Amino acid sequence: MKPIRKAVLPVAGLGTRFLPATKSVPKEMLTVVDRPVIQHVVDEAKAAGIEHFVFVTGRNKGVIEDHFDIAYELDRTLAERGKTKELQALQADLPAAGATSFTRQQAPLGLGHAVWCAREIVGDEPFAVILPDMLSPGCMSQMIAAYERHGGNVIAVEEVPDDQTHQYGIVAKGQDFGETFEITGMVEKPPRGTAPSNLIISGRYILQPEIFSILGTQERGAGGEIQLTDGMKRLAQTAPFFGLRYRGRTFDTGNKLGFLLANVAYALEREDLRDPLRAEIEALLKGRTG
Repeated sequence: MKPIRKAVLPVAGLGTRFLPATKSVPKEMLTVVDRPVIQHVVDEAKAAGIEHFVFVTGRNKGVIEDHFDIAYELDRTLAERGKTKELQALQADLPAAGATSFTRQQAPLGLGHAVWCAREIVGDEPFAVILPDMLSPGCMSQMIAAYERHGGNVIAVEEVPDDQTHQYGIVAKGQDFGETFEITGMVEKPPRGTAPSNLIISGRYILQPEIFSILGTQERGAGGEIQLTDGMKRLAQTAPFFGLRYRGRTFDTGNKLGFLLANVAYALEREDLRDPLRAEIEALLKGRTG
């Protein structure tokens, strides 16, 4: 069983839900506390053992590539001013030489098309797909553990209330293994009351390379886009899929409430921010209700 060494990160989206903030700044570069969203996602993947990051970009996303490169002028200025701590932090975040690749998705044809654009870089080996809008601390480590247990393809899932299942991609559950289970079907945004479960596809995947040939011939689906879910359904006819129940909470930074919640949650994990932030929140709430 080949190890999971590479991760595909689709970062070509326009971020229209965050305009005007994303008019000139990619949504992936918006900060959760003091780190860009994309850096949090890369941190998660690195902690899980991912060695190579494949960014599928679009126009006006060059700043993402710059973020993962050396900034000579900044490094020199920090060194001259004796800001050793800040310099070391920047250097620690840099990927190893040759550990990042960037390819373009020239047209907005959906997630399946974005993954297909990475085919030549990934090659003939299983790989991860990580949606950069979704912050799921520790999820990729759990995913790789599930892959090492079952092989095949793995999708991270989370529970939602039954009255919300029509908003998401949903999986059907077969044999249960505890934290993992066999996936027997997938449906994208089923009509109310028809979902096979309340387990949603939550933005983390491990896929076998056969998905590329499927996506290359995949017809356009919902929204006129090449849907990854449609491709996975075809792959599931010949290859096993397993669901991983993610132990944690996902923050969808692609919407305003999720982005704000992520900032609060991540700040509360910081010793230097936890107590003063809690005091400020309590003061705000008291002022609102007083």
